[in-house]
Amino acid sequence: MRVLIAPDSFGDTLSAVAASAAIARGWSAARPGDDIRSAPQSDGGPGFVDVLAARFGEVRTATVSGPLGAAVTASWLFDGRGSSPVAYIECAQACGLHQLGGRPTPRTALAADTTGVGQLVVEALDAGATRVVVGLGGSATTDGGRGMVDALGGPQEAIRRLAGVEVVAASDVENPLLGPVGAAAVFGPQKGADPATVDRLEERMTQWARVLAGMAGRDVSGDEGAGAAGGLGAALLALGGHRVSGATVVAEATDRAGDVGSADLVITGEGRFDSQTLRGKVVSALTGAAAGAGIPTVVFAGQVTLPAAEIAAAGIAGAYAIVDIAGSVEVAMADADNQLARLARHVADSWGADDESDGVRGA
Repeated sequence: MRVLIAPDSFGDTLSAVAASAAIARGWSAARPGDDIRSAPQSDGGPGFVDVLAARFGEVRTATVSGPLGAAVTASWLFDGRGSSPVAYIECAQACGLHQLGGRPTPRTALAADTTGVGQLVVEALDAGATRVVVGLGGSATTDGGRGMVDALGGPQEAIRRLAGVEVVAASDVENPLLGPVGAAAVFGPQKGADPATVDRLEERMTQWARVLAGMAGRDVSGDEGAGAAGGLGAALLALGGHRVSGATVVAEATDRAGDVGSADLVITGEGRFDSQTLRGKVVSALTGAAAGAGIPTVVFAGQVTLPAAEIAAAGIAGAYAIVDIAGSVEVAMADADNQLARLARHVADSWGADDESDGVRGA
């Protein structure tokens, strides 16, 4: 049997690459004769570069400014195939929450900036990239991309440097820059902002939005995805960029359609399988593509809270939770790699049996 293993990341517990490896290890232990293909996925957030680098390109590193100014080492991907070199940049490599060195606070929410992302863009341009794809997600910042623009030399110099370069904002976030569903209001609290800090961030970005409008010749603050990565999406749009679903970028760059079409079974997964999963996320795209091709799909997740009826209606053969086999959330998170491998082996052992509902399937 040909098995495609294509998970997203499991939150902060396992990267998509690590999750794919764990599933493959467990599945192969039970079914060594199966032909396994690993194709880890991403929506543009943390792990974006690693997922793509597993399939093509040259990983390069640079020392850049982290979210609070301290130097960090960030990886990006250079794809020199063809006549138009492409650079893939993951903003979380430069300004991710994990780069804060501790829990986010109101102070870090105000101070964090995207300077390092701009420095990575400079690296890409200096390498000759004519297409720059920036994966948005997992940032500690709410600066509207001002740090990035400043690192490129300011508004006018940034426009000049990116003239003739295709800029892509890769994100599945559709929020605008400002307002009650904007970057500060929705994502600020996740980045340590208390209500007073959210108000300060909103005021600061309202002023910055006027600068972005001058750069773009139009107001970009209401565009879908402008609020992604703390408003970094808005700056990319103001620089002539366009937004594309991060999951779509990965799907097209890695020929996910071909992978799915050649499989007899698709295994995907993420940290939490719930009602949000089926609303345009990576797992939803994969299960939908597989169902359309008549290929069964299995979902592994840390926890499964989606009702069994909705799982079946989505054309999913089974959804299984790590926590059920681990015995507790604490063990599932602390030993995620081994527990996911155990779960995969358990499901593989019973795959094809008449009755797979043995208490492990989430419902």
